[in-house]
Formats: sequence, C-alpha cells, structure tokens
Amino acid sequence: MKDVVFQVAGFMALAARTAPKSLGQDYLSTRTITGNEILQLAEGMLAFGKETGKKDFDRDSESVRQAAAVFLIGLKDAKPLGLNCGACGYSRCEEATAHDGPEFRGPQCFWRAMDMGIALGSAVKTASLFNVDNRVMYRAGVVARRLGLIDADVVLGVPLAATGKNVFFDRTPKG
Repeated sequence: MKDVVFQVAGFMALAARTAPKSLGQDYLSTRTITGNEILQLAEGMLAFGKETGKKDFDRDSESVRQAAAVFLIGLKDAKPLGLNCGACGYSRCEEATAHDGPEFRGPQCFWRAMDMGIALGSAVKTASLFNVDNRVMYRAGVVARRLGLIDADVVLGVPLAATGKNVFFDRTPKG
C-alpha cells in the first residue's frame, strides 16, 4: 500500500503545480517524505512541542508517525503581487521586509498565500479522489521546515495513509 500512497502523493504534487496562481507565477515548493524521514519529522514534532510548550505537537506527531507518506507544500521566495492592498499588514508591498519569525519567514503576500491554499485544496482533493486518508497539518509544516525537509518559507504538511480507519481523525488531545 505504501507504494500506492506514494504514487498518489505524486498526483497531489501535479494537482498543486497545475492549480491556478496569481499572474500565473508559481512560488510553490512540494516534496513527499517517507520512511525514516517520517520518523525524523514525528520525533522532531515531539521535541519541538516539548521545547516550546506549544500544544498538540505530541498528538500530531503520533498521527504523522502512522502515515505512509507526508506531502509537504510551501511557498519559497514569493514576491508580492504588487497590489498595495494592505492584506499582509503593510500599506505598500515594498514596505513588507522579509524576516524570520519563530516558525516561518514572513510576511507573505496574502494573494500568494491564497495561491498556496488553492494548490493545497487541489492536492488534498486529489488524495480524496484516490481514497487516501489525509489531514492538513500546520504543526507538521513548522517542523518539516525547521528540519530542512523542504526548502520553503511557509510550509504545511499533509500526512497520508490507507488503512481501514482514518488515523488522522478521532484523536485524543494529550497533555
């Protein structure tokens, strides 16, 4: 089953890549991890939660540990769209100076983040079409970026599994 899940992750990357993007400009990064990298991510999530005292990294770590693959998606060096709309918190696009935050690099242009959201939606829809269980996880993205599992400024992770019961739902909060 793991080979099939990995193949579906490839279709997810295709769906993300071909999703519509503002001005047709593509700043997406995608990568699928398996095997030892999944264990590295799960352990990293557990450690990050303990180190920072942030909630539910331990719970999500257990979900990731049960995945056959984890699809990672992020934005890398996304240039502002140039609308001066203020949605990022700055009045003018050129005022938004890039800096590292505690988990991600920002600020990100709202419209580029929307592009990533549309691409992510296309990717998880693709997983669903193949009946591969998945769940979008902010926490997996934080740690995947921190561990260098993907080169991107903002990352989300999508663990994937094909089991008799979706292991990513009905989870019990820990702590």
